[in-house]
Amino acid sequence: MTQYLLSVHGNEEGYAEIGPEQMQEMFTAVDQFNQRLQADGVWVFAGGLEGAGTAAVVDAHDQDSPVVTDGPYLETKEHIGGFWVIDVPDRDTAMEYAAAGSRACQGKVEVRPFQAEPPAEA
Repeated sequence: MTQYLLSVHGNEEGYAEIGPEQMQEMFTAVDQFNQRLQADGVWVFAGGLEGAGTAAVVDAHDQDSPVVTDGPYLETKEHIGGFWVIDVPDRDTAMEYAAAGSRACQGKVEVRPFQAEPPAEA
């Protein structure tokens, strides 16, 4: 089995235009999708993220003290709003779940496999 990250992309302006009734429908659909993932035994972890304005970037790769910058790493219109981590047999299965997740959250879902861990050295 391979773990996949299904990340939900959107923008805060678009979410601000969604009315409370439609937002509740989306929450209900996502909750039902989460329950399906759990019932199917593919659920690993999932979560929604606060807006990109709450992000901070930490860079300590070549400094004694880390440099912290407020805001998201990339200056873009769209940001990751939430994600699922699933464990499925293949990419086709991940794509099927991504389509269902996209319908539930009414947005785009990116599908990426996690890297395989290298074998442990003896």
